[in-house]
Amino acid sequence: MNSERIWTAALVVIGDEILSGRTQDKNVAQIAQWLNVQGIRLVEVRVVPDRQEAIVEAVNILRARNDYLFTTGGIGPTHDDITVDAIATALGVGVVHHPKAVAVLERYYGSRGGITDARLRMARVPEGASLIENRMSGAPGIHIGNIFIMAGVPNITAGMLDSLTGTLEGGRPVVSRQIGCWVAESEIADVLSQAERTHAGVAIGSYPFFREGRTGANFVVRSSDPAAVDACVTDLTAALEAAGHTVFPDGI
Repeated sequence: MNSERIWTAALVVIGDEILSGRTQDKNVAQIAQWLNVQGIRLVEVRVVPDRQEAIVEAVNILRARNDYLFTTGGIGPTHDDITVDAIATALGVGVVHHPKAVAVLERYYGSRGGITDARLRMARVPEGASLIENRMSGAPGIHIGNIFIMAGVPNITAGMLDSLTGTLEGGRPVVSRQIGCWVAESEIADVLSQAERTHAGVAIGSYPFFREGRTGANFVVRSSDPAAVDACVTDLTAALEAAGHTVFPDGI
């Protein structure tokens, strides 16, 4: 288990609107869940403004220390959509119009007012890039090296992820099970630590809450080995019950 190759990914969320709070990001969760199914762990997320130097810095740091890097946002038709230019700068390549992307946009906008200079911006890619199919709105995503440049609109991002399903190399998918107790997590911290030490390769997340006038917590057990998850849940349940706590098998 411990010698198994662990594939990692990072995500750069790009956009002033995210940092200002005007838009709530939904892509982190859906990309993390999709990556888990591919056997890849999302280990880092950075949110950066629409500034080239910030994007370049984040891209160069995160692509170097992870197997994959995803970006969302900033690939639209307006002047402040600078992701393509920033990533091209980070890679030291030029920006070109991808002929297949131009053809896709011409078809898509043929009955929607035709192609314009602004819409043509969505065909710009770092030189040497390939495309990620977008069945929702025509404008494709972009793949270059270990970088996947995707839309910021969540349903469009979802479609791009669907196009990538099964194309990335990864390990075994991470599986999880949840249990819960009406107990303050501080009271059973030693129990959780002991369970994690006993079951190598398993991670236990503790998520406390206050509800119905009581303090409780849900515990999520994760691993790429389903048998290890089951064994840990069994032992953790027994330890919590031995300490006098009622365990809810699917969480509270």
